[in-house]
Amino acid sequence: MIFATIDVGSNAIRLLLTDVRAADDDVVFERMTLLRIPIRLGEDAFSRGKISDDKAEMLIKTMCGFREIIDGFHVTDSMACATSALREAKNGPKIVKQIKKKTGIDLQIIDGKKEAKLIYANHIEKNFDPRYSYLYIDVGGGSTEITFVGNGERKSRSFNVGCIRLKEGFVRKDAWKEMDKWLKKTVRGDNIVGIGSGGNIRSLYLLSNKINHEPLEYDELKKLCGMLRNHTVEERITELGLKPDRADVIVPACCIYLHILKVCGVQTIHAPIIGLSDGMVHELYAKHKKKFLE
Repeated sequence: MIFATIDVGSNAIRLLLTDVRAADDDVVFERMTLLRIPIRLGEDAFSRGKISDDKAEMLIKTMCGFREIIDGFHVTDSMACATSALREAKNGPKIVKQIKKKTGIDLQIIDGKKEAKLIYANHIEKNFDPRYSYLYIDVGGGSTEITFVGNGERKSRSFNVGCIRLKEGFVRKDAWKEMDKWLKKTVRGDNIVGIGSGGNIRSLYLLSNKINHEPLEYDELKKLCGMLRNHTVEERITELGLKPDRADVIVPACCIYLHILKVCGVQTIHAPIIGLSDGMVHELYAKHKKKFLE
């Protein structure tokens, strides 16, 4: 089965095509194609409270293109979700209706709780040591989704602390306080390991030159942040090979990861290739598996 998922984020719009197939007693999720269009909806949403006509047009054109690709692959099912930027934009619902009318794509504006649930649907912690507790951290452009799995329970929250929001000076002090309070109350115990998701942590991981899926140590991440600060945005692009729309937000993103790890006393973080789009694939597969068993 081929599933198509679209993540309309605050920094970029992503289309992921995934081949899902049963193999013996396991299920294999194989990424086929990932397309990423950096529209930066968050720049409008967090400063103006609405999406500009230009960016709305770019988004609609992108969704039209994604529609053609999805049809070309004859997918089993598809799912499209929008996160922080369209959540806050006053004209978000209007844009969603325009997308539905022009493409037939049912774009859902999901809340932070749903976003955290979808990210956790990847269940990456199953590949690690069951004796540990795990802290999922997904730093996006407009928000950060956190899930703690430990002590026989799972708790999730979303906070308006994101790399674009931080870069532009739109993270409120009470947002930091709210996040810290929740972390200190929720993330308890020894042997806690971080699991980072999304493009920023993957870029940081690649810059660290780690091999064999080794985790990043807190001190290594802090050193990376310092190195990046000593490079201009242009140097991050030309010398370090970062994408232009990643180069200017990677330091704010790194600062958010470091802040959360420090508050929780977590010393290591894994950076598997997962994100919201992958979580949506798992949800689609679970839906179709349920239908098959009925």
